[in-house]
Amino acid sequence: MAKGSPQLEWCIVRLGEDHNWWVDEISDPVHWDVDGLSIIDPRQVDHIIELIDPLREYGFDSDLFERAFIPFRITKDLGRGKVRLARTKQPLLESEEKLFALPDVIDEENGPYADFLDHITRLRVKLINELLDLEEKLTVDEVEDQLREAQNNDFIEGKAVHLFSEITAILDFMPAGHGEEDEEGEKAAAEDDDDLPEVETEDEEKLKGDASLKWDEDDEDADKEDGEAKPGAKDKDDDEDGGDAEEEDDKPARKRSKR
Repeated sequence: MAKGSPQLEWCIVRLGEDHNWWVDEISDPVHWDVDGLSIIDPRQVDHIIELIDPLREYGFDSDLFERAFIPFRITKDLGRGKVRLARTKQPLLESEEKLFALPDVIDEENGPYADFLDHITRLRVKLINELLDLEEKLTVDEVEDQLREAQNNDFIEGKAVHLFSEITAILDFMPAGHGEEDEEGEKAAAEDDDDLPEVETEDEEKLKGDASLKWDEDDEDADKEDGEAKPGAKDKDDDEDGGDAEEEDDKPARKRSKR
């Protein structure tokens, strides 16, 4: 098992263009393949824990959660959007430190991460069947089929499926035609946290010495720089569009990642 592998002590992760973190190097290349291996960052860990909270009354097993992920803490910023992480024994659900979580995918079919996905899928189905007045009860197989179809479409389109997206797809799942307005509102609010960390390539210096990953510290400076870059410049359509165009240009491009 990966948890008992003494070779797995550290890994080097990089911030992708999709604003998600991916593993570049790992101390145990024998058991781990870093090709397309994603890792969940601290803010994504917090968001997953929030989504799990409603499942506790349906029998959520905290031990399954802890076994599914290998926690890492930041030890060094390597520059160029890369960070070195060291394995830690702190439990994700109890730790006050901001930790990365590497899903234990050594055995993708029967390993602890696969058990965790199966567990939260069953609990999500229980929650939906209790809350919604469905003509026919939703089944685990139906949910898994729909999720698998969405993943297959992403693979066909050449999209990399990040494991954070795989987990939240289960925890956010709702059958078609039910709770659409509420779900859209929740997802719109969650996207501010989901697409984390919000860092452009030129802002990589923010990583230095910041173990808590406070990515938004230099937002005001960035706005000032944008204002100085175009002194006196005025678009001929200013009268028509006002300041809306400038505000839109200042927003970082975001897109949901897939493994």
